[in-house]
Amino acid sequence: MTEGSTAVPGTAGDRSPLPTTAAEARAQVQDLLDTHPEAPSRMVINDILLVTSELVTNALRHGGGLTAFHVAREPDGLRVAVTDRSPDLPRTSASASSHDPAGRLGGFGWPLIQRLSRSVTITPAPPGKTIEAVLAYDLPAL
Repeated sequence: MTEGSTAVPGTAGDRSPLPTTAAEARAQVQDLLDTHPEAPSRMVINDILLVTSELVTNALRHGGGLTAFHVAREPDGLRVAVTDRSPDLPRTSASASSHDPAGRLGGFGWPLIQRLSRSVTITPAPPGKTIEAVLAYDLPAL
């Protein structure tokens, strides 16, 4: 996969443009889910789209911008990888919520990503990092 591209394995080299918003990333994931032979439940799809949105929003808001986006189907789930320009690791606010310098409410996304994902890994990708979430096609155990 080249920087700035979206590669969707199994689609013969499909290259979609790098999403510039969380909505564009969700649309790319939804397009991939629409091709799934046995679609997950609407609740699972909503969780997958929510995690996608949080990962991309965090990269745009806190990570210096999105440099790569990759989504791939797996036998039991979906893998979403987001690369940004910041080496800083995600963190949860000391309080249940926080305000960024622009006054926006925040602090809920990272715990949500961790809770809804089967696994989350962070890998250095100089100058930044890649955060990869694997989401199951069935509901997570709460």
